[in-house]
Amino acid sequence: MKFPLLSGTSVLVVDAPDDAVVLRPPPPGEAIADVRAAVRDALRFPLAGESLAALATRGGRATIVVEPPSLPLPAPQVDPRQDALAAASAELERAGIPSERQTLLVASGLMRRPDRRELEQQGIVSPTFARGFQGTVEIHDAEDPGLVELGQAGSVPLRVNRALVETDLVLTVSAAETVLHGGPAVLTGAAGSAALRASGAYSLLETGASQGWRIAVALERLLAQRVPVLGASLVLNQPRLHGAARGYPYEPEALERIARSPFRLGFRFLPGFARDRALRSIRREVTASAAFAAPPSVAHAEALLRSVETRSVTLDRPLDAICIGIPRTTPHLPRERPNPLLAAYLGLGLALRLWRENFPVTDGGTAILAHRFHRHFAHPTQQPYRALFQALRSGPREPEELARAERAAAEDPRALEAYRSGRSCHPLLPFADWTACAPAIGQLGSVIVAGCRDAVACRQLGFVPAGGLGPALEMARGLAGPDARIGFLLSPPYFPLRVSAGS
Repeated sequence: MKFPLLSGTSVLVVDAPDDAVVLRPPPPGEAIADVRAAVRDALRFPLAGESLAALATRGGRATIVVEPPSLPLPAPQVDPRQDALAAASAELERAGIPSERQTLLVASGLMRRPDRRELEQQGIVSPTFARGFQGTVEIHDAEDPGLVELGQAGSVPLRVNRALVETDLVLTVSAAETVLHGGPAVLTGAAGSAALRASGAYSLLETGASQGWRIAVALERLLAQRVPVLGASLVLNQPRLHGAARGYPYEPEALERIARSPFRLGFRFLPGFARDRALRSIRREVTASAAFAAPPSVAHAEALLRSVETRSVTLDRPLDAICIGIPRTTPHLPRERPNPLLAAYLGLGLALRLWRENFPVTDGGTAILAHRFHRHFAHPTQQPYRALFQALRSGPREPEELARAERAAAEDPRALEAYRSGRSCHPLLPFADWTACAPAIGQLGSVIVAGCRDAVACRQLGFVPAGGLGPALEMARGLAGPDARIGFLLSPPYFPLRVSAGS
């Protein structure tokens, strides 16, 4: 059984045994013909609560809240969220709030704050919308001293951007990707750093064990006591690739075609920057299959359930080991070459948190990350990650030691100034990414990095370096036995995994 697996900019051909479990996502579902019309109808006939026209104050002000489209991966050139934003703005105008009295709030959370000129480049708005929008554009600053206190969610203070309270209506526009991406989490993206740092989740698809979901819902309810809050949520299909990668990873014929292609050998000998440019040139398209409107948590929950049903793969029982390809892209905007911690986040904090019912790997099992793990930090955007690597220079630390390093990073005036000026991410983001890997690391017995080129960085994170995929698979079999059940996650895109509740 041969199939391609993306590792950085390389395409590995895996020669897997016949009993291997190859996890392929379902193909993209049927798409909405007109996203703008679907969003318009959803805002006029919401699932719960009043319509946009009933909530809007004619001649008043409105704040449209969006988040940077960091998911799904790979990032598409055609994104229906841009049409959804245009439709929401047009519907506000129809309800009596002209474009001049609308505020577009980009809830960037702890990511690098994009410049207004980068909104088109990062896919947040379309060129047509950018030319026609006459309102105010606000880029959220999690360290802004002017944030407004709303209350608390447990012991977490909830301070939000002024644009959320100094308005007559708040409208969120997002896609249902996870419990931490879209819906009420968009409001958390416009909150202070304390709330953003506390927003975690054991599984990205279950609300019960998600602190981030509880914080987001609490923030939504407190905000709704001040101003009307409405949300529009899209159900996105899986990305569809065109050109040489058409059909990947959904069709077995495409897997065989790529694995046996003679051009793959020539591609292998290209320099890294050329391979990266070739991969980025592949046309990527994402469509929407449904649109819902209601209070953000209600619309998002319905859209997320639909998304999981149409995009998930079911396992009858957990795997002994799972192999995950790590692409050459960061999970956050702007898209860059990932450092080892971000590569670990893609595999452990993202791919292995997209599950329902049960964790997809047996307790004490093995995860294999196919990535070179070069210790490269894009300057200056990834500079805060150096602080975490400095704290881990002697290997994994106790939680108290990491907490001290996190407090020092959060109080570093130079790091905070670089974040506020838009040069780098927030100094807390690396610690949040590392915490996101903790649920998977706690379940696994070992994490092996296949093709690792920096053993020191690998061991600093507590992982095991391996020279290639073959040795990594042999290690996994040595840990679990010769009859180990090994799964291969064909990705990206990453997709939900459902494990039978009785397994």
